[in-house]
Amino acid sequence: MFALCAVTPSVRTELFSSLSKRSTFPAQTRRPRNKCEISRRGFAVRGIVASGVSVMGGTPPSPSSASQTLQGGERLAFKPEGYNFWEWRGHKIHYVVQGEGLPLVLIHGFGASVFHWRYNIPELAKKYKVYALDLLGFGWSDKALIEYDAMVWTDQVIDFIKEIVKEPTVVVGNSLGGFTALSVAVGLPEQVTGVALLNSAGQFASESRKREEEAEETVLTKFIVKPLKEVFQRVVLGFLFWQAKQPSRIESVLKSVYINAANVDDYLVESISKPATDPNAGEVYYRLMTRFLTNQSRYTLDSVLSKMTCPLLLLWGDLDPWVGPAKAEKIKAFYSKSSLVHLQAGHCPHDEVPEAVNVALLDWLSNVVSKPSSSSEVSEV
Repeated sequence: MFALCAVTPSVRTELFSSLSKRSTFPAQTRRPRNKCEISRRGFAVRGIVASGVSVMGGTPPSPSSASQTLQGGERLAFKPEGYNFWEWRGHKIHYVVQGEGLPLVLIHGFGASVFHWRYNIPELAKKYKVYALDLLGFGWSDKALIEYDAMVWTDQVIDFIKEIVKEPTVVVGNSLGGFTALSVAVGLPEQVTGVALLNSAGQFASESRKREEEAEETVLTKFIVKPLKEVFQRVVLGFLFWQAKQPSRIESVLKSVYINAANVDDYLVESISKPATDPNAGEVYYRLMTRFLTNQSRYTLDSVLSKMTCPLLLLWGDLDPWVGPAKAEKIKAFYSKSSLVHLQAGHCPHDEVPEAVNVALLDWLSNVVSKPSSSSEVSEV
């Protein structure tokens, strides 16, 4: 599911380096957990099972043709065939566009799709031209068999803005999409006028981790440990893959990141599970889990934020069991052109409390993006 984008290098190390003689990040370097955090082992296992939902088979329930609204709010119509498609580097990319005005580009999290913005697109489109696209390997976009890297999605969104949007735009991202949004702002500063993050992925740099990662690879590691780790990964991921097929598991994982599970409905389940029908979905999942997630420590929040110049809005679900509010506070303290809104929600506030997110985002767009300010603000919803 989408929340896996929050998996950190330390989580990944504990799960996939258990065959190594020592962990890349020693246990004694862990910081104390607060009430918004869970153990790294539990985080890793639940995260992988969750992400497996988006690439697994099984028969998902069909959403009601008479779509219900959330507290009177409009919802994007679910289309099994998708909306619009754009070809990028020989791959089919799915996107939605609605409304007129200043462009907004919405980027989903790990395992999700444009349909995760179901309650945001219709409302935002009343004042803005809203685009939402599926990242390569996710949703209705092609399940390309490539070597996935964070910069692949950055390049994809930059080219999307250049070729499809063609105007100055604000980029909004949840989780994995949040870090992608930051990277896009740095890579295309002349066209990105603002960034909004919802419980974003990414870590700040750590000197101890840098030293560990820069350590010279030994012959033992290269020819014995790595091959054994790959076999171990295949076995573990294969089992978790199978487990993630079960309808009860899908529902359980969704509810684990939604504090209010009212929106864990048939629409949401099908929007996550339908991409599983692609024959390449399983291999894409394996590559994402074992290659993309094991190479993320070189991309850090501080390295990106230090190069960014546009206004930043942090919309943070404080009840997120994986990425707590302390991270938002740290980002705000690091980047002076930021505003922080605390939300009583989990990892996906835009789908759990869409009305609050829409109000906060629209307020920021009208007051900050159009009238840039260097002051840092904090509010709570």
